[in-house]
Amino acid sequence: MAALFVSDLHLQAAMPRTTQAFFNFLQNQALHTKQLYLLGDIFEAWAGDDDIDDPYHQQVVNALKQVSASGVEVFWMAGNRDFLVGQRFAEVTGISLLPDPFVTSLAGRLLVLTHGDAYCTDDAAYMEFRAQVRQPEWQQHFLALPLAQRKAIIENLRAGSRAAQRDKSYEIMDVNQEAIADLFRHSSSATMLHGHTHRPAQHQHQVDGAERLRYVLSDWDLDHTASPRGDWLALDTAGEIHRFALDGTEIDS
Repeated sequence: MAALFVSDLHLQAAMPRTTQAFFNFLQNQALHTKQLYLLGDIFEAWAGDDDIDDPYHQQVVNALKQVSASGVEVFWMAGNRDFLVGQRFAEVTGISLLPDPFVTSLAGRLLVLTHGDAYCTDDAAYMEFRAQVRQPEWQQHFLALPLAQRKAIIENLRAGSRAAQRDKSYEIMDVNQEAIADLFRHSSSATMLHGHTHRPAQHQHQVDGAERLRYVLSDWDLDHTASPRGDWLALDTAGEIHRFALDGTEIDS
């Protein structure tokens, strides 16, 4: 495989089965590819790179470091949960931080990659919050707070987010179709990969008379459900995209 893509693992110490599934994926799959793209919300929360010495975080850091040290190029894109991952984390793990969106040519195929939350434009409240917390001034102020205080603030925000989502419709929390069309236009790509919505699927779009393909990744959860959830996408050296289940079997996109 030329590249593998995952997103929305929401890693945390309270999810040991999901964490182990990710470690297994790194050992059994990622070590045998050329490039690995982590497309956001790999952590459930990230309060700043000064929390990198947390024992749980060290397990994840060491697992990623092993992959990058083997010669696999590992790329990290911020999600709405872990957008405070910074340069120290990148240096320690040996990964490269990507902007969102990111356009790249792999195996003869032009791809546009995004976490996906920036295109949920029907959710006005979230878009306003996102614009605020992505400002460098806001982040500088937040990261200057004591780590314990930052973690408490994040936990309150998570609780508020869960409560707000209960009152939002399915459509509002999905990507906006015109925003997606604009991204296809601006990127000149016919293929998009993203996560965030937790709604794995392959979508066909007609944009300016041309067919475009959009692949949505699943979130991962082996701890809170009787039916384990998760997948990854793989781009082979011929430029074909495949979807795989957590057990490594190929599934329909």
